[in-house]
Amino acid sequence: MPEKTVYKSTGMNSFGIGANVAEVDVKDDKIVRVRPMRYDKEYSAEYLKPWTIKARGSEFHSTMKSLLPPYAYAYKKRVYSKNRILHPYKRADWDPRGERNTENRGKSKFVRISWDEATDLIAEEINRIIDEYGLPSIFIQGDGHGETKVVHASHGCATRLMNVLGDDWTYQARQPDSWEGWYWGAKHMWGQDPLGQFDMGNLLLDIAENTDMLIFCGCDMETTTWGWQGQLPSQYCFWLTEIGVKQVYVCPDLNYGAAAHADKWIPVLPNTDAALMAAIAYVWMTEGLFDKDYVDTHSIGYDWFEYYILGNEDGEPKTPEWAAPICGVPSRQIKALAHEWAKKRTSMAHGNGGSFIRSCYSHEPARFEVALMTMQGLGKPGRNVVKFIEWYMYGLPSQQPAPCYSSNMTVGAAYRGWDFVQTKSFIPKTLVPKAIMGDYTPEDPLTWQGYTVAGWPREDQYNTYQYPIPGAQGIHMIWTDTPCWTTCWNGGNSMIEAIRSPKIECVVAQHIWMENDCLFADILLPINTKYEEEDIGQDNGAAPFGLIYYEEKAVEPIGESKSDWEAVGEVAKKLGVYDEFVEGKSVDEWIKIGFDGAEKPSDISFEEFKDKGYFIAPTLDDWEELPRGFGPFCEDPEAHPLSTPTGKVEFYATALAEHFPDDDERPPVPHFIPYGERHQESLLHPRSEKYPFLIVSNHPRWRIHANMDDIPWFREIPTCKVVGPDGYKYEPVWINPKDAEKRGIESGDIVKILNDRGWVLGGAYVTERIRESVVYQDHGARLDPIESGVSDRGGANNLIAPTKTTSKNAPGEVTSGFLVDIEKVDVFELAERYPEAFNRPYDPDEGVGITSWIEEA
Repeated sequence: MPEKTVYKSTGMNSFGIGANVAEVDVKDDKIVRVRPMRYDKEYSAEYLKPWTIKARGSEFHSTMKSLLPPYAYAYKKRVYSKNRILHPYKRADWDPRGERNTENRGKSKFVRISWDEATDLIAEEINRIIDEYGLPSIFIQGDGHGETKVVHASHGCATRLMNVLGDDWTYQARQPDSWEGWYWGAKHMWGQDPLGQFDMGNLLLDIAENTDMLIFCGCDMETTTWGWQGQLPSQYCFWLTEIGVKQVYVCPDLNYGAAAHADKWIPVLPNTDAALMAAIAYVWMTEGLFDKDYVDTHSIGYDWFEYYILGNEDGEPKTPEWAAPICGVPSRQIKALAHEWAKKRTSMAHGNGGSFIRSCYSHEPARFEVALMTMQGLGKPGRNVVKFIEWYMYGLPSQQPAPCYSSNMTVGAAYRGWDFVQTKSFIPKTLVPKAIMGDYTPEDPLTWQGYTVAGWPREDQYNTYQYPIPGAQGIHMIWTDTPCWTTCWNGGNSMIEAIRSPKIECVVAQHIWMENDCLFADILLPINTKYEEEDIGQDNGAAPFGLIYYEEKAVEPIGESKSDWEAVGEVAKKLGVYDEFVEGKSVDEWIKIGFDGAEKPSDISFEEFKDKGYFIAPTLDDWEELPRGFGPFCEDPEAHPLSTPTGKVEFYATALAEHFPDDDERPPVPHFIPYGERHQESLLHPRSEKYPFLIVSNHPRWRIHANMDDIPWFREIPTCKVVGPDGYKYEPVWINPKDAEKRGIESGDIVKILNDRGWVLGGAYVTERIRESVVYQDHGARLDPIESGVSDRGGANNLIAPTKTTSKNAPGEVTSGFLVDIEKVDVFELAERYPEAFNRPYDPDEGVGITSWIEEA
């Protein structure tokens, strides 16, 4: 029997937004078991009011326990990972009073130092940088997905310390990375601030009652949702099959969601969805298969769109025959999809990510999606757009497709991470390497459009920002608590080059494990996991009920690790501003502030809350009566206008025409753009003769972004890693049998994925589940450099993603749907050529060991 059981959120959204709450059993100061949380452990069913969706003679019920994904059960292995950073370290050949050897970042090893020495060095560097260059020369990378903590916020604690020192330090502004196309494109057609996505309130009910066909784009219901929503979306989709809702997946790969749920798989080529959708629009226009009355009353500029689709602009009608060789879908299938879509009440579904929304010019397929949905009566029963991940974003009921709670409790008052306010000095995450490597000055700065952080209003995209800000110098110190830029963003090899620049005089990384960008730090601070901390949390996006919970410490901190908040606090002490940093409050006091700030549906004392361990907001009475998706706009567009300049869907984006009249990469009307001045990542471009494949790089099956690549339980699963002849476990690469045969590749062979930006290795998995001319390798694999900045053994393909952004006025990321080649390699020959890289201490169960990067005392 366990000595104690504590509640812990296992979701990986971060930003204080928890999910997938588990009961964690502890014995002898060790985590021994993880179990689903029982909501009725402390509250009766009469109080909870579990909901039921009734449709077509069947019922779908809310559960009385959390529906944990595999990540939640296996994550305890990370707590005890051999790759934990358990002590502070300094790069051996980095001397702040002598040679800094910046070119050796990622090559030289680390030596152990004390917390006192580490924080002295950091404080001295901060003071020196401020004295020599000014506060804007300190760059904070404090964002990203990862463990969800509140008081001990896993990302952004250092931003609060910087706020104590001044208001012009430089922040790394996070992109709307899972919403790029909607943010930079769809927002200009249907508004939808803050995210640019969709009104999707109460759509689980509407889809069940009214939708005949559900089309999934950029979506894997059996993978992507796990890290945020758990298994509820998966269960719902299985139920949709039972009640006869047809599910169609449009994607280059037969992903795990498609394999489980799809009635039809349409294998489109990456980054050509816009061509497919243009052809569907053509069929509807020429055959009269769209809702003309709706278009006339709910939109403006349709005639411009029709002018383009019918070929009057460029002499090329966007017929199915035109689209077929572009998107790889036969014209007869395009016509059949167009006819069935028009005939049946059809909704669209997403799960974030994928080439659909994270590739070159991804704003175009996003806008085409809006166009097609508008042509079929957006918001009519059964005709909406839903997202099966990150529900209840920003606390908006319009972002909750499941039945609503009686109160959306949040504990944001206790959140100690980045406070989501616009900083004076910032650099978009996608432009960091360019900002570092360029010779930018206040007189000749780097410029871009928009603050780029998800949630900023559409109008912000018309503002021009610059780096450095007037009167400031470039950045000279980086402090990161999100050390996975190289493995999660666009053009990781360019970031490696930038971080080695002599301009960057000091790099501080605080992290739990020795992985990815940690290899390029000068000072490493050991951070503990959430299981080693006391905290408070909220789940208002994954559970069938809204809840807040007390996160009692499960086990004592391992090694010398501290929480992110505590680690930054140690630096604050050395700077003499500790009281200002913690605002005079202890962890317990912040937890109480979070509890008091939650808008609870009934009275409960803090003592009772801690005793029970959680407090639930039951289901809202009459939740069935809440608006459904775009229903209010559909019923009365004048009373419920969209947040566009005209209040209607804008086929012709009036603001884009006003602010960017000469932008041929994001014109006012949606266009299919195969390639352009910025990107040539297309099979239609001559560059494809050298690199004849497009790569799909999805959210990973057995990780969440760059998290959890060292879990033994996962690494023994054949679809997680491919065991090479040298015993190394390589990241899988899916390749179609016809393409594999041409290159003499068989399952189990080790292959090189390459382009002009570098190369990475992988293990071949020959399968019909990927279409021809495409290879598929998940993103986020743990960095294992061969030639650092050139090649990687671990399969971190973000290293070779394009360095350029979505389009010239849309600085979003491009991390999928780009050109590569693939070839079989001899790993033993590579080992002879790169003996150091291929002879690092290695454990097949957990990957490259931390001892590879630590000098012996």
